[in-house]
Amino acid sequence: MTSAHNTTPQYPFTAVVGMADLRLALLLNAVSPAVGGVLVRGEKGTAKSTAVRALSALMPAVDVVAGCRFACAPAAPDPGCPDGPHGTGAAESRPTRMVELPVGASEDRLVGALDIERALSEGVKAFEPGLLADAHRGILYVDEVNLLHDHLVDLLLDAAAMGASYVEREGVSVRHASRFLLVGTMNPEEGELRPQLLDRFGLTVEVAASREPEQRVEVVRRRLAYDADPAGFAARWAAEEDALRQRIAAARELLPEVTLGDAALRQIAATCAAFEVDGMRADIVMARTATALAAWAGRTEVREEDVRQAALLALPHRRRRAPFDAPGLDEDKLDRTLEEFAGQDDPADGGDDPEPDGPDGGPDGGGPGGGVPPQEGGPQEGGPQESSVPPGDGLPHQREQETPQAQEPVPEPSGDGDEAGARPQAQGGAAAEQPAVAAGEPFKARRLDVPGLGEGADGRRSRARTAHGRTTGARRPRGALGKLHLAATVQAAAPHQKARGRRGTGLLVRRDDLREAVREGREGNLVLFVVDASGSMAARKRMGAVKGAVLSLLLDAYQRRDKIGMITFRGAGAEVALPPTSSVEAGAARLASLPTGGRTPLSEGLLAAHEVLRVERMRDPARRPLLVVVTDGRATAGPEPRVRASRAARLLAADGTAAVVVDCETGPVRLGLAGELARDLGGTAVTLDALRADRVSALVRTVQGTRTVHGNRKAA
Repeated sequence: MTSAHNTTPQYPFTAVVGMADLRLALLLNAVSPAVGGVLVRGEKGTAKSTAVRALSALMPAVDVVAGCRFACAPAAPDPGCPDGPHGTGAAESRPTRMVELPVGASEDRLVGALDIERALSEGVKAFEPGLLADAHRGILYVDEVNLLHDHLVDLLLDAAAMGASYVEREGVSVRHASRFLLVGTMNPEEGELRPQLLDRFGLTVEVAASREPEQRVEVVRRRLAYDADPAGFAARWAAEEDALRQRIAAARELLPEVTLGDAALRQIAATCAAFEVDGMRADIVMARTATALAAWAGRTEVREEDVRQAALLALPHRRRRAPFDAPGLDEDKLDRTLEEFAGQDDPADGGDDPEPDGPDGGPDGGGPGGGVPPQEGGPQEGGPQESSVPPGDGLPHQREQETPQAQEPVPEPSGDGDEAGARPQAQGGAAAEQPAVAAGEPFKARRLDVPGLGEGADGRRSRARTAHGRTTGARRPRGALGKLHLAATVQAAAPHQKARGRRGTGLLVRRDDLREAVREGREGNLVLFVVDASGSMAARKRMGAVKGAVLSLLLDAYQRRDKIGMITFRGAGAEVALPPTSSVEAGAARLASLPTGGRTPLSEGLLAAHEVLRVERMRDPARRPLLVVVTDGRATAGPEPRVRASRAARLLAADGTAAVVVDCETGPVRLGLAGELARDLGGTAVTLDALRADRVSALVRTVQGTRTVHGNRKAA
């Protein structure tokens, strides 16, 4: 929770330098919480959390029923409130809460906990509220929201959709209202959000550190001043904070009077259709945002510039895009769409609507839709004028361009394992490096999993004991009770009822009787790709197919919530192209720019994988690795390359590393080297074609159909 009980003043919102889009998005949600929250994407160290936390001090106070743990409104209390029913008791006013959800929070911490022991022995619902109850009628802030576990995401989605939280434990259930403003921050380098949760955020903004030296100087100056004297720094910005708070209150009062005309509605609908967004939520969010922008600017009519600004905030994360593409919006296309569907009754054409005065007494000269109040150069600090991050400064939404393909085809290497004679030579006798080849079209890949039963983080790949899934047994609780196994608990308590002096129908249950369910679900793994980029793989058609296959496996890893890493080997050695990370997008970018050429140091690639896995086992022992070696099996670099590669493979097998070799060998004559490598690794070999899930499904259907035909013949 925020610093409601903390004596250190929050960093003032008006003292945040730059980041105009972020501040505007947060202020619009303060004006109209129905906008649906904000997702803040940006690199680390860009004051994302500072700006979000500072918002709570600007939110109007809320009236609550005195003593209600669920923040019921006195005028309309929740009829199903666990602390109810509420009569005409006393009301109190308190600041809007900002509740922070830690990434590693438990399910009980989020939704609340039921005392199962009291429920069984006394028949009472003893409920301890969770963060969803604390956040009701306030702000729920999730830092690093993209790292949130799937089961917590599911609970957030349910609460956001229904406006209520449900806690159920073995037939005992509690429901309470939970309507909150959802604000999340994330670093895209660490992975993307699930589409369902992404769509729940009303607005999204990209932030990046300014490249202007003067603005960076002002950021450091203000931060040092705040750290040295938080109270004094907050006092110097108190007037600006009060003015902004009053402007938010005025915009809230004006909001019900704002008119959204038919022309603006047509522009909103046309824009959402032009960018092929899914569903109707985007249209609704754009309408609410445009209305809030008009109220923020002090107007009662929505103008075209409000619609445009609303599109820039509400659509980038909703438009259809290829896998691993960053959110973004083509502003030229947006302008053309707005111009095409501009109506004659647009109030902007009248030109007689006066602009409101900003909090500093002058006209608000902010950006489209009223912008944000000027705040640079406070009462005691003469900083540079506020400016947004200039375009073209390396923002994450700029797509990386693929390396152009070569014009001349590269011949296939000879089958003797030495690719040096099959292509032009560079200095030193090594095969010349070839430009990067574009990846083939990705496809739905079959699931590759780690054998056995793990205990890693929840995911969607390999079998594991998890907090969610089907119940497979019971055990004594290890620490706090998790999911109760009711039958096992009753069975444990039943033999002791007479000795405990049981009278009547109640079951006397003690803590030693409690049993928790053992569940089996799926875990996320570390998928480490070892990709052969040597000359034997450099034929353009083959390398394009290989990259398409790896890209498909990367997409599969993203959907299954895995960590991924990538090692490439070519020439004289191996390179860790991508250390283990949750950012599958980074892996796709490295794959796109991967050049090929040179000999095949297979042993070096496998040894590099062994070292990476050794370090990762120390960092996260519970996360099991899956090694995916993409190669044709050739080894040509260094002395005794085949022998050294076999030894390196057996070293990985000795550690118990689960491995799959993707056999990329083509041509009428096949040496079967990838299969030998798979045997040394103690794993399996699959061909590129066998990776396709549709081919596997077709094979299963064919086998089943054959069995049916044979069965019918026997019956006949």
